[in-house]
Amino acid sequence: MWCEGATESRVRAGDVELAVYEAGTGPLVLLSHGFPELAYSWRHQIPALVQAGYRVIAVDQRGYGRSDRPEPIESYDILALTGDLLAVIDWAGADRAVVVGHGWGAMVAWQMALLHPERVAGVTGMSVPFMPRGPFPPIAPMRQIFADNFFYMVYFQEPGVADKELGSDPARTMRRLLAAPLRAADQPIDLGDFAANDGRGFVERMPEPDQLPPWLSPAELDFYVQEFSRTGFTGGLNWYRNLDRNWELTPQLAGSGVSVPSLFIGGALDPVLAMASPSAAEAWLHDHRGTVIVPDAGHWVQQERAADVNRALLDFIGSIDLGLSA
Repeated sequence: MWCEGATESRVRAGDVELAVYEAGTGPLVLLSHGFPELAYSWRHQIPALVQAGYRVIAVDQRGYGRSDRPEPIESYDILALTGDLLAVIDWAGADRAVVVGHGWGAMVAWQMALLHPERVAGVTGMSVPFMPRGPFPPIAPMRQIFADNFFYMVYFQEPGVADKELGSDPARTMRRLLAAPLRAADQPIDLGDFAANDGRGFVERMPEPDQLPPWLSPAELDFYVQEFSRTGFTGGLNWYRNLDRNWELTPQLAGSGVSVPSLFIGGALDPVLAMASPSAAEAWLHDHRGTVIVPDAGHWVQQERAADVNRALLDFIGSIDLGLSA
């Protein structure tokens, strides 16, 4: 087991079984990873949360790792993804949980707080701020905005294309995604080459790192490579293919903000924050307890700067009145 003291279980959630990794006792904290990650991405947070007196469950999301990977694209819509987290909370016998998400997992965590606020004691999003429901399905505006330029979310829409590219060499994919060199803090983001419409795919646009960063050991990288070599990337890519469907399924969320206590954590050098401003989201967060921007960190903030993230996360959870069932 990759996390000392944790146990792996199987949880039935609708049409899938999820692999969950549980440790500790006390109020429940549920960890939701992003793309392309695994429950393993929370390996630095689980021990800190357990030591602080919490029961922690990290999930291999549907389509990832040891969890099931259904074939239909619509099996990965937001109702299914939030339903998975509800099933885990029910399985744990808890009334509510503090839900913590990173990347796509943050988007699911924010939606949990909107769709099921009675089951969410607090929500933390990492790397992806809260985004309210827009007036239109998102993919068509993306195609219009980027026009003839490359944009990864549009590229991911066509079934089989990105799947083949990312899966052709999982070691190269994970190495370039996780270990890409960070830009300097005073260096503006240059999307010119990355956005060029020149026939390249997604991974091809990323530089090959000279070496692994200090926070990622060869063994840790190999864990990801082995898992994605076995599963491929289609499950995770199918989350992107439901962006329009998610909009269509949630008309009741128009104008809705997050009422439960919230926290945002992001890396100062994360390019996602250049596209989605955390400060713009705060107007929609009605009990926002803080925005923490971690210096010298990129997108994989909870792995890159674990101590800073753990400190902010524990401070936030400690500020919540947790009348939870253990």
